[in-house]
Amino acid sequence: YKSGLVAKVFPDDALVEETLKIAQVIASKGQLSVRAAKESVLAADELSLQEGLRFERRLFHSLFATDDQKEGMTAFLEKRPANFK
Repeated sequence: YKSGLVAKVFPDDALVEETLKIAQVIASKGQLSVRAAKESVLAADELSLQEGLRFERRLFHSLFATDDQKEGMTAFLEKRPANFK
């Protein structure tokens, strides 16, 4: 935990409950952006740092053409929860 490799540590009896809370937060995000984030994480093992950053940047830029991006920005500006499809 002190090395920065772990973001949170939970006691055994709270692990499932806390894991489900985190899963709900992730599930509330746009599916395309969650999928892109997961793809970036999985690709990190196979790419150099420079290649990985380039890959992540390409995915990030590709998300700007999606309806989820427009909904997310509109919801933010209107100070309401996003309704991703």
